[in-house]
Amino acid sequence: MTTTLEPGAAAAATQTFDSLDPATGDVVGTHPVHGREDVEAAVARAREAAGWWGALSFDERADHLLTWRSVITRRIAQLADLVHRETGKPHGDAQLEIVLAVDHIAWAAKHAKKVLGPRRVSPGLLMANQAASVAYHPLGVVGVIGPWNYPVFTPMGSIAYALAAGNTVVFKPSEHTPGVGQWLADSLREVTHGRDVLQVVTGLGETGNALCTAKVDKLAFTGSARTGRLVMAACAERLTPVLIEAGGKDSLIVDEDADLTKAAEAALWGGMSNAGQTCIGTERVYVHERVFDAFMDEILDQARGLRAGADSEAQIGPITMPSQLGVIKSHLDDAIAKGAKVALGGSDAVGERFVQPTILTHVPEDSTEITEETFGPTLAINPVADMDEAVRLTNATEYGLAGAVFSRANGTAIARRIRSGMTSVNSVIAFAAVPGLPFGGVGQSGFGRIHGPDGLKEFTYAKAITRQRFKPVMNLTSFARDAATDGKVAQLVTLLHGGKQTLR
Repeated sequence: MTTTLEPGAAAAATQTFDSLDPATGDVVGTHPVHGREDVEAAVARAREAAGWWGALSFDERADHLLTWRSVITRRIAQLADLVHRETGKPHGDAQLEIVLAVDHIAWAAKHAKKVLGPRRVSPGLLMANQAASVAYHPLGVVGVIGPWNYPVFTPMGSIAYALAAGNTVVFKPSEHTPGVGQWLADSLREVTHGRDVLQVVTGLGETGNALCTAKVDKLAFTGSARTGRLVMAACAERLTPVLIEAGGKDSLIVDEDADLTKAAEAALWGGMSNAGQTCIGTERVYVHERVFDAFMDEILDQARGLRAGADSEAQIGPITMPSQLGVIKSHLDDAIAKGAKVALGGSDAVGERFVQPTILTHVPEDSTEITEETFGPTLAINPVADMDEAVRLTNATEYGLAGAVFSRANGTAIARRIRSGMTSVNSVIAFAAVPGLPFGGVGQSGFGRIHGPDGLKEFTYAKAITRQRFKPVMNLTSFARDAATDGKVAQLVTLLHGGKQTLR
């Protein structure tokens, strides 16, 4: 971090920090450290812009968001290169997450009116004289704290849905990917003719804390469970509601009737893509013992030639956050010390910037490679006697984010037994690419949902309205109500609810 002097009479000192290419250590960009006053000023500007943005019709907001979608799409190569430089991930993977984000922007823009607009509600027999309706109104200003591992796709799950619902957004990107966040805000500013609909504040943890305690109407956070608890504590000062999308320790289950080639392909991608730095990625694999050896032969064959590096031929990039290298190594060391077998890679696979693909088998369930989020290109693959054991071990975690099941006959039945917010059957992380599905977890993986109708409603409050259409037969909300009326009410409620009901 450095301090510079801005030109002007006051010559105020401004702190800055650099975003670095994790593959080379080169400086990608220099950004200001926004302090508490800066953040509060951004929220105030967002509040003013919310008066304009929130007053637009759903169709008018959709027009702006769909234009933004088109701008991002036309400049996808430019944005993908920036994502590549700030995270280290291959260009193709960077493009993939942008493609998914674009699809979500389009879905939110096109479906907000149907999901959030006014709809009539049956008033029931007691209130038959009333017309009832409900609509979902924007909260106002939403704060978003985003992660570095998917700096476009993940925060867009909050940003796009909050905007489509009529809110303005103040976005604090990770200090590892501030340039990506600023690019997104600048591109939307072009569409909204300079209005502060989406603003970015950059900095470290103090900037994020300032956003939590500023006068935002909701805070959406994606990151570790440890940081999520700090976010909740900071937001509690103003009773600011929060949405938390924390980590996971997701498993992939392979039944004896599974297509082993596809299951191995999915496990390898789910565990190794983005250098394993995926909250919904695969970290544990439970394979029916009858096909365990065949599965291992298949996945090791597919892993042949898979490599992490900075060159264009490498399929896996660097570890974006340097401190994670120690975590990955400690998990591997702990598992091996407790008896795990190394099938590929190992503790020595952890380098100064890159981690080569590593697969362990027969990993003890009490090792940190099983119990804690590793966030690296590693897989712990264990045999199980049956699917009951696979489900039991899968659920034996404080996390509950996502997972996958491979089975020809019983995939959906097994998936329903898994305690998680999302599960794919005979594929991996497919749910994330379906805009109409909710995204989120349970337990230490957080609460609240982005994506889909649930994601739109997450950034609104429900507004109920009743309108009297004609005088009530019995006036129940009056001091003039008499004993005869009370008797009639008792008779009516007994008729409606006093009899034994048969479920059909």
